[in-house]
Amino acid sequence: MSRYWSPLVEQLSPYVPGEQPGRETFIKLNTNELPWPPSPRVLEAVHGVGGGSLRLYPDPDNSRLREAWAKREGLLPEQVFLGNGSDEVLAHVFRALFDPRRPVLFPDITYSFFPVYCALHGLKYQTIPLAENFGIELGAYPAANGGVIFPNPNAPTGMALPRAEIEALLAANRESVVVVDEAYVDFGAETCLPLVNHYDNLLVVQTLSKSRGLAGLRVGAAFGQAPLIEGLRRVKNSFNSYPLGRLAETGAVAALEDEAWFLSSCARLTGNRTSLFEGLLSLDFQVLPSMANFLLARHPRHKGRALSAGLRERGILVRHFQLPRISDHLRISVGAQEHCHALLEGLGKILQEE
Repeated sequence: MSRYWSPLVEQLSPYVPGEQPGRETFIKLNTNELPWPPSPRVLEAVHGVGGGSLRLYPDPDNSRLREAWAKREGLLPEQVFLGNGSDEVLAHVFRALFDPRRPVLFPDITYSFFPVYCALHGLKYQTIPLAENFGIELGAYPAANGGVIFPNPNAPTGMALPRAEIEALLAANRESVVVVDEAYVDFGAETCLPLVNHYDNLLVVQTLSKSRGLAGLRVGAAFGQAPLIEGLRRVKNSFNSYPLGRLAETGAVAALEDEAWFLSSCARLTGNRTSLFEGLLSLDFQVLPSMANFLLARHPRHKGRALSAGLRERGILVRHFQLPRISDHLRISVGAQEHCHALLEGLGKILQEE
């Protein structure tokens, strides 16, 4: 603590990301990264960026990427907003689109950055409990609110809502913005992008960090009708005119253009998810049905903290949240086949020992 801190900084409880170990010997199943490299086209494109161009600022509008992403989704470039990862996009959303006079609504078990953004931007919020089965119940969200936000699939549960249920909320919640964070949508859930042109209160947020394997380049986007996007642009241009560098934009365009690699990678990942799901069940774990690239699981006879620590001793990292209702759960990223096998073998030995 410093006497030079502002009152706001003193009150912040920052988001804590998953551990990024300094050594390569860990099997990382804790941060939902893709377990293999991105499309070879990405590497080729990035290597092709001329060194001389790096002395120049990038295009502040990243027009080439906006046009490529808009074309892929059947939208207009003015319906696309870009940021330095979806986390930055979400931070701008909380500043630009939520009403500070009323509470922002989101699930009680969800992406733990949401309350941090509220504190940073001076927003009130209200959490809505998940159902007993850990599903989001949109019917429980009160009509008077300063905005609604939730991931679909939800994190850390991995459970997804059908698009029809989200559309019903959009139709009933006309006085505030509804933000759907689709960071994990490519692994089996329904995207809400087809609804963008029909609802002026819908904003969809996506990222290239997960299904495209570009977590290291930091590229995120929001999709909505032009007035919502303009609100985000105003905040962005009051904060940082150049959030995406030349390498990030070039790599992102190449990733979006390689549809065959994308489809193959997602199929490979979801196949590994099925195998991991079945392997955990065989060890008597209770596992939530996931449409993401991770599973949330608990063992009825073992504490989550102890299982996480035991795996770490064996060189395997998973995510453990010391939070109500999920303190005995592990969030396990779906890795390559050999990583999933190592995890199941490690858990089997831990259970055997105890």
